[in-house]
Amino acid sequence: MCSTSETLNKAFDHLEAEARIYAHWEKNNLFRADPDAPGDPFVIVIPPPNVTGNLHMGHALDNTLQDILIRYHRMKGDNTLWVPGTDHAGIATQAVVERYLSTLNLSRLEMGREKFLERVWQWKEEFGGKIIEQLKRLGSSCDWSRERFTMDPGLSKAVREVFVSLYEEGLIYRGDYVINWCPHCLTAISDIEVEHQEQNDSLYYIIYQGTSGGPSVTVATTRPETLFGDTAVAVHPDDPRYQGENLQVIVPFTGRAVPIIKDSYVDREFGTGALKVTPAHDANDWRIGQRHNLPVIVAIDKKGFLTSAAGKYEGEDRFEARKNVLEDLKNAGLLEKVEPLTHAVGVCYRCRTVIEPLLSKQWFVSTKSLAQSASQSVKDGRTTIVPESWEKTFFDWMDGIRDWCVSRQLWWGHQIPAWYCDSCGKTTVSRKDVEICPYCAGKLLRDPDVLDTWFSSGLWPFSTLGWPDKTKDLERYYPTTVLVTGFDIIFFWVARMMMFGLKMMGQVPFYTVVLHPLVRDAKGQKMSKSKGNVIDPLTMIDEYGADAFRFALTAQAGSTRDLKISRERVAGYSRFVNKLWNAARFTLGHIKDLDEIKDSLDPISIPDKWIRSRLATVTQECISFLEEFHFDRYADKIYHFIWDEFCDWYLELIKPILYGEDKKAKEICTQNLALVFSDILKLLHPVMPFVTEEIFSKLPGLAKFIMISPFPQVRQNDINSLSEKSIERLIEIVKAVRSVRSDFGIKTSAKVSPLVKTKDRETAFLVTAYAPLLLKLMGALGIGIVEDSWEKPKDAAETIFTWGSVIVPLAGEIDLKAEKARLTSEAAQLTKDIKAAGAKLENPDYLKKAPEEVVEETRQRLQAFEIKLDSTLKSISLMEKMLED
Repeated sequence: MCSTSETLNKAFDHLEAEARIYAHWEKNNLFRADPDAPGDPFVIVIPPPNVTGNLHMGHALDNTLQDILIRYHRMKGDNTLWVPGTDHAGIATQAVVERYLSTLNLSRLEMGREKFLERVWQWKEEFGGKIIEQLKRLGSSCDWSRERFTMDPGLSKAVREVFVSLYEEGLIYRGDYVINWCPHCLTAISDIEVEHQEQNDSLYYIIYQGTSGGPSVTVATTRPETLFGDTAVAVHPDDPRYQGENLQVIVPFTGRAVPIIKDSYVDREFGTGALKVTPAHDANDWRIGQRHNLPVIVAIDKKGFLTSAAGKYEGEDRFEARKNVLEDLKNAGLLEKVEPLTHAVGVCYRCRTVIEPLLSKQWFVSTKSLAQSASQSVKDGRTTIVPESWEKTFFDWMDGIRDWCVSRQLWWGHQIPAWYCDSCGKTTVSRKDVEICPYCAGKLLRDPDVLDTWFSSGLWPFSTLGWPDKTKDLERYYPTTVLVTGFDIIFFWVARMMMFGLKMMGQVPFYTVVLHPLVRDAKGQKMSKSKGNVIDPLTMIDEYGADAFRFALTAQAGSTRDLKISRERVAGYSRFVNKLWNAARFTLGHIKDLDEIKDSLDPISIPDKWIRSRLATVTQECISFLEEFHFDRYADKIYHFIWDEFCDWYLELIKPILYGEDKKAKEICTQNLALVFSDILKLLHPVMPFVTEEIFSKLPGLAKFIMISPFPQVRQNDINSLSEKSIERLIEIVKAVRSVRSDFGIKTSAKVSPLVKTKDRETAFLVTAYAPLLLKLMGALGIGIVEDSWEKPKDAAETIFTWGSVIVPLAGEIDLKAEKARLTSEAAQLTKDIKAAGAKLENPDYLKKAPEEVVEETRQRLQAFEIKLDSTLKSISLMEKMLED
């Protein structure tokens, strides 16, 4: 930190200051929570980033918003705890380590499970902590003494306890089911880990010939390669075409006769109204098969190749087999027709491989009762979702939830605590490792699979606090207060935490869920390496500082779905940091002789009364916005108060006092300046922690750290409508003159002599009292006051207000005819530009063929042209009226 005897440098050196300030915070244990300390608990658990990961824009937004809340509530006096940690990320981490080992000519299968896991743990220790250090660069004020990892001993104990408890209650079971299988990752994945992509495909109409003179049936399918697993053809019970008994058809190329069954699941309007039933390769077909006791034939294996059930196609890749089967169907006269079809195809969220529905024995969580409890907790207000618009999405998904497949065919993760007996075949699920079968004393073999990563992270709010042990942290800090996360994992993570928290703890895991938008580029596109539009948070922090970067994210956080970010936006807020820094240099230059900042001196000047009144109002609004999670409104309010009111107006308005001869007035003004500026720093600190801490350390007689200083309180007695009205009037006068300069193209070097026309004594007094300052702000030669009855010259611009008007004589300042001619020419060109841009946007070919970003640029240019033309036409209209007069 810097001592108060020093002065601020000309610019804030974020690269030097941020590391120094953060180290000082850590050295003084300012992030550490104490369960015995007073104050209401305010608790956040961090959405644990993957241990393999680097900081990306989603992490940056997520953690900035959390840090704002934590810093605000810490200053508010709450007992704050922000629990950090990382997720073991089963599939992702195993893939990363396997790729690393391949560079050493090592294979997981050759190494064996035990040796491989040793290498993963070694890799995690060497490289896994990178993202934690990156979160510190962002300014995250987590309690690092409580950092957790989803596979540390305490959390592993919690995982096993939950698994065994739910198994004992019958809420976890093992069974055959058609699951989502990734042939690339070679593991099952849950329903919500399947992403759906629109794909242009074909619908193939295949003829299944009838037996014994029975009717042939044509079925429509997108996956002809699965026909080798068909064990029936289903039709609707009311379909008049198939009302006979014991009807059968032959599955092409197999010679196998299968029954025509009747099931109300069949949609008579889709395809031919007949459905090939493949129980091993479609979840709906599996359920039909269970209802009708159909046999199960596996036609595609776990690597996506056809099995021996496919005859001559055995060993072919599923997509290659599709081509070959279709060719043979066509040659055999069994392919009736082909129709184009656009439909959604499920792909693995990790590797984008097309999912293969596959019959497999897996472990499942029975979710119906758990989901009902979670939904009810939102309906009765125990947990609130912000924005409220996401509640319907949450309820819809929970109402339609299917049992959750939680087993994964991986080595890295929480190995399922289930053992199978070679002798009696029974299953043992245990909290402790076992070797001997408790039923027959036979030898046990442990299930090789691991649990879905989301299983362990679903316990995060209570496992990180010490559960299943009864700890002081758990007693003090559970339920947590707020969960901040992206809307895209409301089902992956939020719903599961709610289900587990309510089941295992009997309480909701958090009182409020704040869902933020996803970060996109400036054109609203998803960031990807292939598009070349990825913005690296660390690069932004290096170039512009963490404060500017955090502010840029926060200022855009009000969107419900997409937050658009760009390098230019971050650069813009770095100028705000500079503005604050320059204001600090000015302020410190005038308060350097103060021993302390007093709150007891009442302001006497109108500018001081005005800024104190505005500060009270802004403080109240900032508190409301933070309490209600309106991060963008909080940022917007404090930004405009600092830039527009404090810097651009207040500091200018008090210069006559600060540089004047009245010592008493100067003393009170100096104290007021110090008080207001210290509160401004505190209001801004949650979103811009580094620069505010650096400046605050210079202020006289205050706490050592801004982050543990009290958040500003609303001084109701400071609210002064009269002073606000007075200063607003002065601002209106200045803005009116500046607007005339802009409208009529008057150069800044030209000295105008505006007149204030009013019968209001207060306005006349203000103009007289602040004339020297007004002249400076307006670039005016003089300013006069005229009676309300005074008649305006024809060559003068007038801006009318409720209290009177501001008149700017233009004689000698501009040539009205020449200026009108220039603006008319400019308006004509703008009209052409608008017509050209509009024509492009009305052209269907342009909209279809041009890249999305090019179309968006055209829209923005059109909007800019229209705004400029409107302003230009107004100026022309004003000039025409003057010339007519």
